[in-house]
Amino acid sequence: MKSTTEKAYAKINISLDVTGKRADGYHDMLMVMQTVTLCDELELELVENKPSFAECNLHFVPCDERNLAVRAANMFFERAGIDGVGAKIKMNKLIPVGAGMAGGSSDAAAVIRALNRLFDKPLSAAELEQLAADIGSDVAFCVRGGTQLASGRGEVLSELPPLCDCYTVICKPDFSTSTPELFKKLDSVKLRCHPDTQGIISALEIGDLCGIARRMYNVFEDVPDRKRSTITEIKSTLLDCGALGAIMTGTGSAVFGLFDSQQAALTAAQTLRKEYRFCFVAKNMPRLEV
Repeated sequence: MKSTTEKAYAKINISLDVTGKRADGYHDMLMVMQTVTLCDELELELVENKPSFAECNLHFVPCDERNLAVRAANMFFERAGIDGVGAKIKMNKLIPVGAGMAGGSSDAAAVIRALNRLFDKPLSAAELEQLAADIGSDVAFCVRGGTQLASGRGEVLSELPPLCDCYTVICKPDFSTSTPELFKKLDSVKLRCHPDTQGIISALEIGDLCGIARRMYNVFEDVPDRKRSTITEIKSTLLDCGALGAIMTGTGSAVFGLFDSQQAALTAAQTLRKEYRFCFVAKNMPRLEV
């Protein structure tokens, strides 16, 4: 049976705004999102007359239908009208779990990209993105990648000019955050301010990295949490080491800073690694081929 490999790239939020709560229980989001080179590595092998399953280097990651990548494979086969075949998905996870970097969504996106290629693209790019949106809110972005404005639940995408060439230092503390819990807390607080999304878009259009960095903002940092001091400490270290701007990505707990100097980025990562296990230097990714 056929097999292939695919990389599942992490995302960061250059900005994250919550603009309201919807009748369906979800929240309306407005986010500038960016793909970076930090990635999980996936190997896919087709198996006859077997359900899809995963194998993972992390023992606590479920390998059945609870795994978004397995669910994505099954939904792809159903949507493409393919019977009698499943996928064995071998996952080497390098994106930290519970970091706000869409690791699970990116794995799902990588699976449907890879399967679509293995079967000579039975689904168009638009159909693949619709399938991705049906799997999960961040999966459509992870299929497309690059620099995007995401609205709705996060599945409505508009392509933006690419983020200027820079270095991203990503640091995850030793705790994770619960996305449902954080949204619940968000509903009970009055947000102090919102990101200047249009200002970020204007800065992207003229390639103004400093203008982008100083406008970065994530409303979830306004949600009271006893662990928030750690987020603040990581941000302060990044800024002290020369980051042009630093914020938490997604619902956390990872924090990143943008640097225009490779040496400063490497020094920041080295400094943070003295206290935190998960610390990476990454680069921006362009839009992915579907």
